[in-house]
Amino acid sequence: MEPDADEVLFDAPEHFRIYKSGRIDRFHRPVIVAAGVGDDASGVASKDVVLDADTGLTVRLFLPKLQLQEPSSKKKLPILVYFHGGGFILESAKSATYHNYLTSLAAAAGVLAVSVDYRLAPEHRLPAAYDDCWAALRWASSAQNDWLAEHGDTSRVFIAGDSAGGNIVHNVLVRASSSAEDTPPRIEGAVMLHPFFGGSAAIEGEPEHAVVITEKVWAFTCPDAAGGADDPRINPTAPGAAAAALERLGCERMLVCAAGKDWLVARDRAYYDALAASAWPGSAAWLETEGEEHVFFLLKPECDGAKALMDRVVAFIAGA
Repeated sequence: MEPDADEVLFDAPEHFRIYKSGRIDRFHRPVIVAAGVGDDASGVASKDVVLDADTGLTVRLFLPKLQLQEPSSKKKLPILVYFHGGGFILESAKSATYHNYLTSLAAAAGVLAVSVDYRLAPEHRLPAAYDDCWAALRWASSAQNDWLAEHGDTSRVFIAGDSAGGNIVHNVLVRASSSAEDTPPRIEGAVMLHPFFGGSAAIEGEPEHAVVITEKVWAFTCPDAAGGADDPRINPTAPGAAAAALERLGCERMLVCAAGKDWLVARDRAYYDALAASAWPGSAAWLETEGEEHVFFLLKPECDGAKALMDRVVAFIAGA
């Protein structure tokens, strides 16, 4: 081991500490909750499904309970595949934070939600998370499960994610547009919630510390990336092939959401502006919540801003 292997490269005291050796100390340990047959308050049932025993890939499904009680009288529901946040390093689809959010979203939007528990870095460097989320999307779109087959409308598939999960949304859409498969999944709409994008140099309105965070986290989670923090997977608006990728994104509609006090807001706005100005034939919408921080809706789900954001996501899925 190198003599300075224990040198700290990046310290986020409430979340994690990264060392030069590639080791990580995780201070944020999410509270894991079990899936259940139903939640009386929300009227949503949940269950876990193993997709790949070798890699450990699992998903947690969320289904409005009325659909289970009266399936014959209910029309099939849109399918929403969700990718959690956590910088590719933290969190889980089984954590209380994401279990509660997906329960609320499934109830409010009337969707069958599929929350992906993808592999985390550094134990599994990128593109492991991208590969897992792509596999989960393909699985959900092909209705290889009793709930999906009976209750899911595979003609209405949506994807969504927050922070690193929002980044995964973009990269899944790029893959959907360039997949060599004969019939890649058809994605009606995509929702990015405070997506994690960055670059090697600050753009207008972006604080310098945002560049530092992005470069260090990206180098840790994807050390083989060509171009470092200007790799198009983390910097979709970088010069070069980025514009062509945006023009071919594999969905019909997009909602990009940001928070006014988030250190990512300038990057999120740049992404939306680039998409709206591109030759992409879909429709893009923007929602910025003033006065709020990064992923505030997960931390303060009962606040007015979180309720307004939920209403907008629900309306987007409904087609408004």
